[in-house]
Amino acid sequence: MTQVLCTLCDIYVLAIFGRIIFSWIPIAQDSPVAIVRSLLVRVTEPLMGPLRRALPPLRLGGFGLDLSPILVLILIQWVLAGVILNCG
Repeated sequence: MTQVLCTLCDIYVLAIFGRIIFSWIPIAQDSPVAIVRSLLVRVTEPLMGPLRRALPPLRLGGFGLDLSPILVLILIQWVLAGVILNCG
């Protein structure tokens, strides 16, 4: 059970990093890559969306830094540490 949870969390972490990278690159809506980006948004938004709404972007000069991916990554690591400590 622990191994399955770890694998799912690893896949989710990769999805978050993929979403972060795609957010830096302009992608045409009719591009095949847009389908991948859309899938990553649908997979990661259930955790990142509520955090983004609760915590506004950190203002740095002329842009805002979205902290929700960082917080979700920390949350995943915290959950995995608890599971491994309790089951292992």
